[in-house]
Amino acid sequence: MDLSTTYLGLKLKNPIVPSSSPLSQRLEDIKKLEDAGAPAIVLFSIFEEQIRHDADALDHLLSAGTESFAEALSYFPDVGDYHVGTEKYLELIAAARAAVDIPIIGSINGISPEGWTDYAVEIERAGASAIELNTYYIATDPHRTGAEVEEMYLDVVRAVKAAVKIPVAMKLSPYFSSTANMAVRLAEAGADGLVLFNRFYQPDFDLDEMEVRSDLNLSAPAEMRLPLRWIAILHGRVKTSLAGTTGVHSGRDAAKYLLAGADAAMTCSALLKNGVGHLRTMLDELQTWMASKEYESVAEMKGAMSQQAVENPAAFERANYIKILEDYKGKYILA
Repeated sequence: MDLSTTYLGLKLKNPIVPSSSPLSQRLEDIKKLEDAGAPAIVLFSIFEEQIRHDADALDHLLSAGTESFAEALSYFPDVGDYHVGTEKYLELIAAARAAVDIPIIGSINGISPEGWTDYAVEIERAGASAIELNTYYIATDPHRTGAEVEEMYLDVVRAVKAAVKIPVAMKLSPYFSSTANMAVRLAEAGADGLVLFNRFYQPDFDLDEMEVRSDLNLSAPAEMRLPLRWIAILHGRVKTSLAGTTGVHSGRDAAKYLLAGADAAMTCSALLKNGVGHLRTMLDELQTWMASKEYESVAEMKGAMSQQAVENPAAFERANYIKILEDYKGKYILA
């Protein structure tokens, strides 16, 4: 059975890719992921705020006091000798590239083009096979229009693509008013792939302490329905690789994304919950399901249930919404 797939132009031995998470913070864990069957790894994200902080701190260190004492420059280290936090990220990429035989995908989390381009170049130089732009922007300014927000995303893609030669994927928010149009525009701006969707972490209220509380809730398989729907709609309509993320806890979950038209199914919560070894279980489940349906390759099943391929394309649109409510209402009345 041929499990290979091509994502961002990268040939992968299978389609279940560990997404950005704390599991990739150490070289030994990256090796464990490869041993468990990972075909590529998206590293944990480096944040734009970290990049800016380290750059500002270094600039301050190298310039402070030089107005008073010209010879003071000799007391400060050269830029190349000063290892800021972001430097460790680049070192991990280089070490991983040398230690494993699978693609290493760097991940930058931010929004402004200025915060990313120089560091994207450094990620490429360190040996990354691709870059994932993990956009996490909450538009809270009531005076900023949707068009302005969209242009920010497009500017980021254009800037990074102009700076690097390796493939660039954009991890998208699900909150655009026209997701399909935005996907096409991002492809036209140069994005080599789209990852659907970024899973925002929402705050909660602690009613006892009367404060806003932030915590991490792992995903559940039911959450994959939104990205599943949009991958099925976009397959064959945008000229980029597509990856599904959120809700991939089993091989059967991965199969759904592939049938919708994804080139890769990305998983994080399942590995955090069950351990790195669960990746091998997921791959076994995928092969078992494929054998039961007589699929001989991932390429054969990819897009088989996309909107363009199914008998009832309206299942992905408003007509299905009406049908679901009517069916439920009928069952409720009969009960």
